[in-house]
Amino acid sequence: MKIAQVSPLYESVPPKLYGGTERVVSYLTEELVRQGHDVTLFASGDSQTSARLIAVTPQSMRLSDCFIDTIAHFTVMIEQVAQMARQFDVIHFHIDYFHYPVSRRSNYCHVTTLHGRLDIPDLVPLYREFHDVPVVSISNAQREPIPNANWQATVHHGLPEYLYQFYPEPGKYLAFLGRISPEKRLDRAIEIARRAGLPLKVAAKVDKADRDYFAAEIKPLLSLSHVEFIGEIGEAEKNEFLGNAIALLFPIDWPEPFGLVMIESMACGTPIIAFRAGSVDEVMVSGRSGFVCPSIDEAVDAVDKAQHLDRADCRRVFDERYTVARMARDYVDVYQHLLDPSLPNGRTHSSQRAVFHPGRVPTA
Repeated sequence: MKIAQVSPLYESVPPKLYGGTERVVSYLTEELVRQGHDVTLFASGDSQTSARLIAVTPQSMRLSDCFIDTIAHFTVMIEQVAQMARQFDVIHFHIDYFHYPVSRRSNYCHVTTLHGRLDIPDLVPLYREFHDVPVVSISNAQREPIPNANWQATVHHGLPEYLYQFYPEPGKYLAFLGRISPEKRLDRAIEIARRAGLPLKVAAKVDKADRDYFAAEIKPLLSLSHVEFIGEIGEAEKNEFLGNAIALLFPIDWPEPFGLVMIESMACGTPIIAFRAGSVDEVMVSGRSGFVCPSIDEAVDAVDKAQHLDRADCRRVFDERYTVARMARDYVDVYQHLLDPSLPNGRTHSSQRAVFHPGRVPTA
Protein backbone atom coordinates (compact mmCIF):
# COMPACT_ATOMS: atom_id res chain seq x y z
CA MET A 1 0.00 0.00 0.00
CA LYS A 2 1.24 3.53 -0.80
CA ILE A 3 0.71 5.66 2.31
CA ALA A 4 1.44 9.30 3.08
CA GLN A 5 1.94 10.35 6.70
CA VAL A 6 1.51 14.10 7.30
CA SER A 7 3.10 15.26 10.54
CA PRO A 8 2.99 18.55 12.44
CA LEU A 9 6.02 20.75 11.84
CA TYR A 10 6.51 21.89 15.43
CA GLU A 11 8.89 19.01 16.19
CA SER A 12 11.04 16.76 14.05
CA VAL A 13 10.00 13.14 13.48
CA PRO A 14 11.01 11.75 15.88
CA PRO A 15 11.33 14.80 18.15
CA LYS A 16 14.68 15.72 19.66
CA LEU A 17 13.07 16.25 23.07
CA TYR A 18 9.38 16.44 24.04
CA GLY A 19 6.76 15.79 21.36
CA GLY A 20 4.07 13.14 21.69
CA THR A 21 2.34 13.42 18.31
CA GLU A 22 5.56 13.47 16.29
CA ARG A 23 6.89 10.52 18.27
CA VAL A 24 3.79 8.46 17.46
CA VAL A 25 4.03 9.47 13.79
CA SER A 26 7.62 8.23 13.77
CA TYR A 27 6.79 4.88 15.37
CA LEU A 28 3.89 4.34 12.98
CA THR A 29 5.85 5.36 9.89
CA GLU A 30 8.80 3.09 10.66
CA GLU A 31 6.56 0.12 11.46
CA LEU A 32 4.55 0.55 8.26
CA VAL A 33 7.81 0.53 6.31
CA ARG A 34 8.93 -2.57 8.22
CA GLN A 35 5.67 -4.28 7.33
CA GLY A 36 6.38 -3.68 3.62
CA HIS A 37 4.34 -0.59 2.80
CA ASP A 38 5.57 2.25 0.59
CA VAL A 39 5.48 5.26 2.94
CA THR A 40 6.10 8.95 2.34
CA LEU A 41 6.50 11.28 5.33
CA PHE A 42 5.71 14.99 5.11
CA ALA A 43 7.59 16.61 8.00
CA SER A 44 10.39 18.99 8.94
CA GLY A 45 13.74 18.56 7.22
CA ASP A 46 15.55 17.51 10.39
CA SER A 47 13.40 14.41 10.65
CA GLN A 48 14.96 10.94 10.50
CA THR A 49 13.05 8.18 8.75
CA SER A 50 13.41 5.08 6.60
CA ALA A 51 10.43 6.33 4.57
CA ARG A 52 10.67 8.84 1.74
CA LEU A 53 10.92 12.26 3.39
CA ILE A 54 9.30 15.37 1.94
CA ALA A 55 10.88 18.22 3.91
CA VAL A 56 8.36 21.04 4.19
CA THR A 57 10.58 23.21 6.39
CA PRO A 58 14.36 22.95 6.83
CA GLN A 59 13.96 22.28 10.56
CA SER A 60 11.29 21.89 13.21
CA MET A 61 9.64 25.02 14.54
CA ARG A 62 9.85 24.80 18.33
CA LEU A 63 13.62 24.66 18.61
CA SER A 64 14.17 27.46 16.08
CA ASP A 65 13.72 31.24 16.21
CA CYS A 66 13.23 31.47 12.44
CA PHE A 67 9.46 30.92 12.35
CA ILE A 68 6.99 33.73 13.01
CA ASP A 69 3.87 32.74 11.05
CA THR A 70 3.71 28.97 11.53
CA ILE A 71 0.38 28.64 9.71
CA ALA A 72 2.05 29.74 6.48
CA HIS A 73 4.20 26.61 6.49
CA PHE A 74 1.26 24.31 7.22
CA THR A 75 -0.56 25.90 4.27
CA VAL A 76 2.39 25.13 2.01
CA MET A 77 2.45 21.54 3.28
CA ILE A 78 -1.24 21.01 2.56
CA GLU A 79 -0.70 22.26 -0.99
CA GLN A 80 2.29 19.94 -1.47
CA VAL A 81 0.26 16.98 -0.24
CA ALA A 82 -2.60 17.85 -2.59
CA GLN A 83 -0.25 18.14 -5.58
CA MET A 84 1.23 14.69 -4.86
CA ALA A 85 -2.03 13.02 -3.78
CA ARG A 86 -2.32 10.76 -6.85
CA GLN A 87 0.88 9.00 -5.78
CA PHE A 88 -0.79 7.55 -2.66
CA ASP A 89 -3.52 5.06 -1.88
CA VAL A 90 -4.29 6.87 1.36
CA ILE A 91 -3.15 10.06 3.09
CA HIS A 92 -2.99 9.98 6.88
CA PHE A 93 -3.05 13.44 8.47
CA HIS A 94 -1.89 14.25 12.00
CA ILE A 95 -2.32 18.05 11.78
CA ASP A 96 -5.81 18.55 13.23
CA TYR A 97 -8.30 20.33 10.97
CA PHE A 98 -5.97 22.51 8.84
CA HIS A 99 -6.54 20.46 5.69
CA TYR A 100 -10.31 19.81 5.97
CA PRO A 101 -11.53 22.32 3.31
CA VAL A 102 -8.95 21.09 0.77
CA SER A 103 -9.43 17.38 1.51
CA ARG A 104 -13.21 17.64 1.32
CA ARG A 105 -12.95 19.00 -2.22
CA SER A 106 -10.25 16.62 -3.41
CA ASN A 107 -10.64 13.17 -4.85
CA TYR A 108 -8.16 11.38 -2.58
CA CYS A 109 -8.58 8.89 0.24
CA HIS A 110 -7.67 10.41 3.59
CA VAL A 111 -8.10 10.06 7.33
CA THR A 112 -7.07 12.23 10.28
CA THR A 113 -5.97 11.08 13.71
CA LEU A 114 -6.94 13.64 16.32
CA HIS A 115 -4.20 13.77 18.95
CA GLY A 116 -5.44 16.60 21.18
CA ARG A 117 -8.24 17.51 23.54
CA LEU A 118 -11.66 18.00 21.98
CA ASP A 119 -13.58 19.61 24.85
CA ILE A 120 -13.22 23.07 23.32
CA PRO A 121 -16.45 24.91 22.40
CA ASP A 122 -14.93 26.26 19.17
CA LEU A 123 -14.72 22.71 17.82
CA VAL A 124 -18.48 22.14 17.98
CA PRO A 125 -19.34 24.27 14.90
CA LEU A 126 -16.21 22.99 13.14
CA TYR A 127 -17.29 19.35 13.35
CA ARG A 128 -20.90 20.29 12.68
CA GLU A 129 -19.68 21.63 9.31
CA PHE A 130 -17.04 18.95 8.63
CA HIS A 131 -19.16 16.02 9.82
CA ASP A 132 -18.15 14.02 6.74
CA VAL A 133 -14.36 14.15 7.25
CA PRO A 134 -13.13 10.71 8.42
CA VAL A 135 -11.33 10.86 11.75
CA VAL A 136 -9.69 8.47 14.22
CA SER A 137 -9.60 8.86 17.99
CA ILE A 138 -6.71 7.78 20.23
CA SER A 139 -9.10 6.80 23.02
CA ASN A 140 -12.83 6.34 23.34
CA ALA A 141 -12.86 8.99 26.06
CA GLN A 142 -11.41 11.55 23.67
CA ARG A 143 -14.57 11.40 21.52
CA GLU A 144 -17.08 12.37 24.19
CA PRO A 145 -17.26 16.13 23.41
CA ILE A 146 -17.96 15.53 19.67
CA PRO A 147 -19.70 12.13 19.45
CA ASN A 148 -21.21 12.85 16.03
CA ALA A 149 -17.94 13.32 14.17
CA ASN A 150 -17.23 10.81 11.39
CA TRP A 151 -15.33 8.42 13.63
CA GLN A 152 -13.67 5.53 11.81
CA ALA A 153 -11.91 3.82 14.70
CA THR A 154 -10.24 4.20 18.06
CA VAL A 155 -6.57 3.30 17.73
CA HIS A 156 -4.56 3.31 20.92
CA HIS A 157 -0.93 4.38 20.64
CA GLY A 158 1.82 1.78 20.50
CA LEU A 159 5.58 1.69 21.00
CA PRO A 160 8.32 -0.53 19.55
CA GLU A 161 8.85 -3.52 21.85
CA TYR A 162 12.61 -2.96 21.96
CA LEU A 163 12.42 0.76 22.74
CA TYR A 164 12.36 0.45 26.54
CA GLN A 165 14.36 -1.97 28.66
CA PHE A 166 12.49 -3.73 31.45
CA TYR A 167 13.62 -2.85 35.01
CA PRO A 168 12.68 -5.73 37.37
CA GLU A 169 13.33 -3.88 40.64
CA PRO A 170 11.96 -0.51 41.77
CA GLY A 171 14.32 2.34 42.59
CA LYS A 172 14.05 4.78 45.46
CA TYR A 173 12.18 7.76 43.99
CA LEU A 174 8.90 8.73 42.36
CA ALA A 175 8.91 10.20 38.85
CA PHE A 176 7.02 12.97 37.03
CA LEU A 177 7.55 13.21 33.26
CA GLY A 178 5.96 15.53 30.72
CA ARG A 179 4.87 19.18 30.67
CA ILE A 180 4.58 21.60 33.54
CA SER A 181 1.12 23.07 33.03
CA PRO A 182 -1.99 23.56 35.17
CA GLU A 183 -3.72 20.45 33.82
CA LYS A 184 -0.75 18.13 34.44
CA ARG A 185 -0.79 18.99 38.17
CA LEU A 186 2.85 18.72 39.15
CA ASP A 187 1.77 20.39 42.40
CA ARG A 188 -0.25 17.28 43.23
CA ALA A 189 2.73 15.05 42.44
CA ILE A 190 4.95 17.09 44.78
CA GLU A 191 2.39 16.77 47.57
CA ILE A 192 1.94 13.02 47.04
CA ALA A 193 5.69 12.46 47.23
CA ARG A 194 5.99 14.65 50.33
CA ARG A 195 3.28 12.76 52.17
CA ALA A 196 4.73 9.41 51.07
CA GLY A 197 8.13 10.44 52.43
CA LEU A 198 9.89 9.86 49.09
CA PRO A 199 11.97 12.00 46.72
CA LEU A 200 10.37 13.15 43.49
CA LYS A 201 12.38 13.57 40.29
CA VAL A 202 10.79 15.93 37.77
CA ALA A 203 11.74 15.65 34.08
CA ALA A 204 9.54 18.18 32.35
CA LYS A 205 9.44 21.07 29.92
CA VAL A 206 7.79 24.46 30.28
CA ASP A 207 6.01 25.79 27.20
CA LYS A 208 5.89 29.53 26.56
CA ALA A 209 2.19 29.56 27.34
CA ASP A 210 2.84 28.11 30.81
CA ARG A 211 5.78 30.26 31.91
CA ASP A 212 3.68 32.56 34.12
CA TYR A 213 2.02 29.56 35.77
CA PHE A 214 5.41 27.95 36.30
CA ALA A 215 6.89 31.08 37.88
CA ALA A 216 3.93 31.74 40.17
CA GLU A 217 2.79 28.25 41.19
CA ILE A 218 5.51 25.66 40.56
CA LYS A 219 8.93 27.26 40.80
CA PRO A 220 8.61 27.89 44.57
CA LEU A 221 7.78 24.18 45.08
CA LEU A 222 10.93 23.04 43.27
CA SER A 223 13.04 24.31 46.17
CA LEU A 224 11.48 21.77 48.54
CA SER A 225 14.03 19.30 49.84
CA HIS A 226 12.37 16.20 48.38
CA VAL A 227 12.08 17.62 44.82
CA GLU A 228 14.77 17.34 42.14
CA PHE A 229 14.04 19.28 38.95
CA ILE A 230 15.90 17.75 35.99
CA GLY A 231 14.24 19.69 33.18
CA GLU A 232 13.29 18.44 29.73
CA ILE A 233 14.79 15.11 28.68
CA GLY A 234 14.91 13.24 25.37
CA GLU A 235 14.21 9.68 24.34
CA ALA A 236 17.68 8.45 25.33
CA GLU A 237 17.21 9.47 28.96
CA LYS A 238 13.62 8.30 29.44
CA ASN A 239 14.29 4.60 29.92
CA GLU A 240 16.63 4.99 32.87
CA PHE A 241 14.55 7.80 34.38
CA LEU A 242 11.32 5.79 34.30
CA GLY A 243 12.82 2.34 34.86
CA ASN A 244 14.58 3.32 38.08
CA ALA A 245 11.46 4.86 39.61
CA ILE A 246 9.18 3.26 42.20
CA ALA A 247 6.24 4.62 40.23
CA LEU A 248 5.28 7.30 37.74
CA LEU A 249 2.94 9.94 39.15
CA PHE A 250 0.28 11.01 36.66
CA PRO A 251 -2.12 13.14 38.76
CA ILE A 252 -3.77 14.95 35.86
CA ASP A 253 -6.69 17.37 36.03
CA TRP A 254 -7.95 17.42 32.43
CA PRO A 255 -9.53 15.12 29.81
CA GLU A 256 -6.26 13.47 28.75
CA PRO A 257 -6.72 12.17 25.16
CA PHE A 258 -4.29 9.28 25.71
CA GLY A 259 -1.22 9.81 27.89
CA LEU A 260 1.76 8.33 26.04
CA VAL A 261 3.94 8.48 29.16
CA MET A 262 1.72 5.86 30.80
CA ILE A 263 2.60 3.18 28.25
CA GLU A 264 6.24 4.28 28.24
CA SER A 265 6.27 3.60 31.96
CA MET A 266 4.54 0.25 31.52
CA ALA A 267 7.20 -0.76 29.00
CA CYS A 268 9.84 -0.21 31.70
CA GLY A 269 7.81 -2.24 34.20
CA THR A 270 7.21 0.86 36.31
CA PRO A 271 3.66 1.15 37.66
CA ILE A 272 1.65 4.35 37.33
CA ILE A 273 -0.30 6.17 40.02
CA ALA A 274 -2.84 8.17 38.03
CA PHE A 275 -5.87 10.31 38.72
CA ARG A 276 -9.17 9.36 37.09
CA ALA A 277 -9.68 11.70 34.13
CA GLY A 278 -9.95 11.42 30.36
CA SER A 279 -8.44 8.23 28.98
CA VAL A 280 -6.83 7.03 32.22
CA ASP A 281 -9.36 4.30 33.05
CA GLU A 282 -9.19 3.13 29.44
CA VAL A 283 -5.39 2.97 29.15
CA MET A 284 -4.62 1.66 32.63
CA VAL A 285 -5.25 -1.82 34.01
CA SER A 286 -5.63 -0.92 37.66
CA GLY A 287 -3.90 -3.43 39.91
CA ARG A 288 -1.57 -4.58 37.12
CA SER A 289 -0.09 -1.48 35.51
CA GLY A 290 -0.63 0.65 38.60
CA PHE A 291 -3.54 2.31 40.35
CA VAL A 292 -6.23 4.79 39.34
CA CYS A 293 -6.98 7.11 42.26
CA PRO A 294 -9.72 9.67 42.90
CA SER A 295 -7.80 11.70 45.49
CA ILE A 296 -4.39 12.60 46.89
CA ASP A 297 -5.10 10.47 49.98
CA GLU A 298 -5.64 7.36 47.86
CA ALA A 299 -2.64 8.19 45.71
CA VAL A 300 -0.42 8.35 48.81
CA ASP A 301 -1.74 4.94 49.88
CA ALA A 302 -1.09 3.61 46.36
CA VAL A 303 2.60 4.49 46.57
CA ASP A 304 3.20 1.69 49.06
CA LYS A 305 1.09 -0.76 47.06
CA ALA A 306 2.99 0.13 43.89
CA GLN A 307 6.25 -1.02 45.46
CA HIS A 308 4.79 -4.53 45.77
CA LEU A 309 3.28 -4.83 42.29
CA ASP A 310 4.70 -7.43 39.91
CA ARG A 311 6.73 -5.26 37.54
CA ALA A 312 6.92 -8.10 35.01
CA ASP A 313 3.13 -8.14 34.89
CA CYS A 314 3.15 -4.38 34.35
CA ARG A 315 5.38 -4.96 31.32
CA ARG A 316 3.04 -7.72 30.13
CA VAL A 317 0.19 -5.19 29.97
CA PHE A 318 2.33 -3.20 27.54
CA ASP A 319 3.18 -6.29 25.47
CA GLU A 320 -0.47 -7.33 25.29
CA ARG A 321 -1.94 -3.95 24.37
CA TYR A 322 0.49 -1.24 23.36
CA THR A 323 3.02 -2.43 20.77
CA VAL A 324 3.64 -0.49 17.57
CA ALA A 325 2.90 -3.62 15.51
CA ARG A 326 -0.64 -3.68 16.87
CA MET A 327 -1.05 0.06 16.26
CA ALA A 328 0.10 -0.25 12.66
CA ARG A 329 -2.24 -3.20 11.98
CA ASP A 330 -5.14 -1.18 13.33
CA TYR A 331 -4.36 1.71 11.02
CA VAL A 332 -3.97 -0.57 8.02
CA ASP A 333 -7.45 -1.91 8.81
CA VAL A 334 -8.73 1.68 8.75
CA TYR A 335 -6.99 2.42 5.44
CA GLN A 336 -8.36 -0.72 3.82
CA HIS A 337 -11.90 0.01 4.95
CA LEU A 338 -11.68 3.58 3.61
CA LEU A 339 -10.47 2.27 0.26
CA ASP A 340 -13.16 -0.43 0.15
CA PRO A 341 -16.08 0.18 2.55
CA SER A 342 -17.50 -3.24 1.66
CA LEU A 343 -14.69 -4.95 3.58
CA PRO A 344 -15.54 -6.32 7.05
CA ASN A 345 -14.75 -3.64 9.57
CA GLY A 346 -15.46 -5.05 13.01
CA ARG A 347 -18.48 -4.02 15.05
CA THR A 348 -20.15 -0.66 15.48
CA HIS A 349 -20.33 0.91 18.92
CA SER A 350 -23.93 1.11 20.09
CA SER A 351 -23.93 4.90 20.56
CA GLN A 352 -21.39 6.10 17.98
CA ARG A 353 -20.73 5.66 14.28
CA ALA A 354 -17.39 4.08 15.02
CA VAL A 355 -15.42 1.08 13.88
CA PHE A 356 -13.88 -1.13 16.54
CA HIS A 357 -11.60 -4.03 15.75
CA PRO A 358 -12.13 -6.96 18.14
CA GLY A 359 -8.92 -7.75 19.97
CA ARG A 360 -7.24 -4.65 18.62
CA VAL A 361 -8.78 -1.85 20.71
CA PRO A 362 -8.67 -3.13 24.30
CA THR A 363 -10.74 -1.66 27.09
CA ALA A 364 -9.73 -1.48 30.72
